[in-house]
Amino acid sequence: MGDLRMTKLSLLNRRQALAGFGAAGFMASSAHAAAPVHAEDFGVIPAFPDDQTRAMQAALDAAAAQGAALILPSGSIFVRDLQLPGQLTIEGVPGATQLASWNGGRIAQAGNISNLVLRNIVFDARNATALEGDALLEITGALAVTIERCSFTNSPATGLRIAESGVTVSDCDFARHGDAAIHATDNHNLLVTGNRISDCGNAGIRVWRSEPGADGSIVTGNRIAKIDWRGGGNGQNGNGINVFRADEVILSDNHIADCAFSAIRLNTTNNIQVSGNLCLRSGEVAIFSEFDFSGSVIANNIVDTAAAGISMTNLDSGGQIAVCTGNIVRNITPLSVVNPDTRPYGIAAEAEAAITGNTVQNVPGIAIAAGNGPFLRNVLIASNVIQASNIGIAVSVADGAGAVHIANNIISDVRDHAVVGMAWSDIVEPDLVTNAGRFANVTVDSVTVGRSPRS
Repeated sequence: MGDLRMTKLSLLNRRQALAGFGAAGFMASSAHAAAPVHAEDFGVIPAFPDDQTRAMQAALDAAAAQGAALILPSGSIFVRDLQLPGQLTIEGVPGATQLASWNGGRIAQAGNISNLVLRNIVFDARNATALEGDALLEITGALAVTIERCSFTNSPATGLRIAESGVTVSDCDFARHGDAAIHATDNHNLLVTGNRISDCGNAGIRVWRSEPGADGSIVTGNRIAKIDWRGGGNGQNGNGINVFRADEVILSDNHIADCAFSAIRLNTTNNIQVSGNLCLRSGEVAIFSEFDFSGSVIANNIVDTAAAGISMTNLDSGGQIAVCTGNIVRNITPLSVVNPDTRPYGIAAEAEAAITGNTVQNVPGIAIAAGNGPFLRNVLIASNVIQASNIGIAVSVADGAGAVHIANNIISDVRDHAVVGMAWSDIVEPDLVTNAGRFANVTVDSVTVGRSPRS
């Protein structure tokens, strides 16, 4: 026992000594930190209308070699395809330092590096008609990269492209990009927070993977607006946030407005949380969990003005397991300009789904829909408040449709029917509350149907 105690004491003393040495080393390192390197000392001349790539690259390499920060001057610096080293902080003058594309070249890329910080830099393509490379800045195979208080503007392609990397993008501005503001593929520990994105041709933020798998990206607190669909299609473009094949992603507290298709679109995802987002004026389905998804939690969002509200469908492609709770969905439009096949509805689900505690108002169609033809399995519609729709709740009673339970909903001011049974697009039972016993897949309990008092 005594020998064991001595061993523990020896280990403890050794750890304390090592900690002391580490602290002393840190103090010595801090005391002798390299002085910042100034890009102007390497011949970088702000506002000089010529290619300064060689001078900028020399400044970058020297700062990295010295372990010093690189300070950029105020003004425009024309460059193309800078190679950003790791172990480096590059900092400009807030709102005044601009790295501008020379003759339509990619401004910079960072590959297989770590510990890079970019701060207070404007990346500007200067409205080039074409861009060599897919983005103004490309980061590949990098770790511990931080991009903060930067701007990305006027690219005919994408502002920032990130692949197979761990990156934090915070408090940045993205505007006027021909494709997307941020395109992220096969990443890990990606954090996109507090950014402002507007006027993009096809997408705001894309979180994609080349094959389905764990991703873990967090996209939170961003403002996204005016997203077009110049690339066409029926949903792959025109989205504020698009998650494709990426699992374990959190999308929270984003303000998303005026997207040609969806504010948030999930395709082939697993274990996704979509919460606290404000989605305004979506041209198609505002929040869409589609195709081979599994495990979507869509909670406490507000959808106001959209061609359709929230969809958790595509059981025919394997889409299943969803919770839709605490959302406000209102002011659904009669049609979609970008997708005429879209029918107006508030919330729709097909398989292993709980639709509970939502408020749906002003829908010129179906407020809450369960199933389509035989594509219905185990859906709960409970404790929702529905007001001013053509149809309150619609349930598939077609041959092969699975179980649905309707309970404790309040429905008022319906223009046509409160609860109906449907076979595909046809109403085959206009009063499903009274006649639910006709259909083996439906149970109905305590639906309150009324009319709001008018002044």
